[in-house]
Amino acid sequence: MIQKSLNTTALSLALLLTTTAAFAQAPAPSTPAKKELVTRLLKLQQPGIEAMSRAMVEQPAAQMLDRAAAALPARIAPDKQEAVAKEIEADTKKYLDEAVPLVRGRALQLAPSTVGTVIEQKFSEDELRKIVTLLESPEYAKYLQLSGEMQQALQVRLVADTRSNIETKLRTLEQSIGTRLGLSATANGNNPAAAKPAGK
Repeated sequence: MIQKSLNTTALSLALLLTTTAAFAQAPAPSTPAKKELVTRLLKLQQPGIEAMSRAMVEQPAAQMLDRAAAALPARIAPDKQEAVAKEIEADTKKYLDEAVPLVRGRALQLAPSTVGTVIEQKFSEDELRKIVTLLESPEYAKYLQLSGEMQQALQVRLVADTRSNIETKLRTLEQSIGTRLGLSATANGNNPAAAKPAGK
């Protein structure tokens, strides 16, 4: 559920710049105008903060669903598997409906005293003004709108260029795992050609 894309959020941009600035200068003095710029920057970062908090909630649920899907055939009778799977999906949806707003809300509450504090300490008023101007610009908005198209173009070409190599490597990995689990005997042990002695 967690995907990296070309869509550089305001949050990631600000944090990247913050990290760079942390090694370049001492804490910058605070002013009312600077605090207002930090507030504007945090508002621009809100989608990124919300996405981060949602990912934090969704990741463990996704891992649990993967484990449940793997265990279902071995632990639940075939005629009950579909019903149990739907119950698990409903339980997961309930968890997400409750947990996502909770974590998202708390993340937005904590942002001014965490992200905001770092930004205010590490950036000058002039630097913040330039960042806010960039993030509020129509050019940056256009870039964000096109990020999905850019990502899709990269993915299509990437799949086309790497499919054969990756499929070969996946088959090798699958065979290796099967061998380690003792499953390869089914594939090779029942193969008459493989069992036939050489030279006879």
